[in-house]
Amino acid sequence: MHAVTDAKGRPLKFFMTAGQVSDYTGAAMLGSLPGAEWLIADRGYDADWFREALKDKGIKPCIPGRKSRGKTVRYDRRRYKRRNRIEIMFGRLKDWRRVATRYDRCARTFLSAVALAATVLFWL
Repeated sequence: MHAVTDAKGRPLKFFMTAGQVSDYTGAAMLGSLPGAEWLIADRGYDADWFREALKDKGIKPCIPGRKSRGKTVRYDRRRYKRRNRIEIMFGRLKDWRRVATRYDRCARTFLSAVALAATVLFWL
């Protein structure tokens, strides 16, 4: 599951991919990203094409390079520390047992349960 959050860590959009797919494949949600100055993501989203697409949209990437990358990538370490807000958001979603254990087999039903939990937790 991939999520787009605001600066306070409140979820704006969710996107699901198969479990065995790499993270940057989930970057297909790039077209639906809201206007932002920065995008903070973990190492799984490190791909040159993804960085270029972000720059084309006017978004500055704050993504550390993968350890297997030959050339090191510069990123703002101080800004990257704010990524914990996203981890906290996922942790709060997992407080709902239905989300944490994924009761629903159908991806659409599971995503609707996640959206309901996010609405109650962060927006009400």
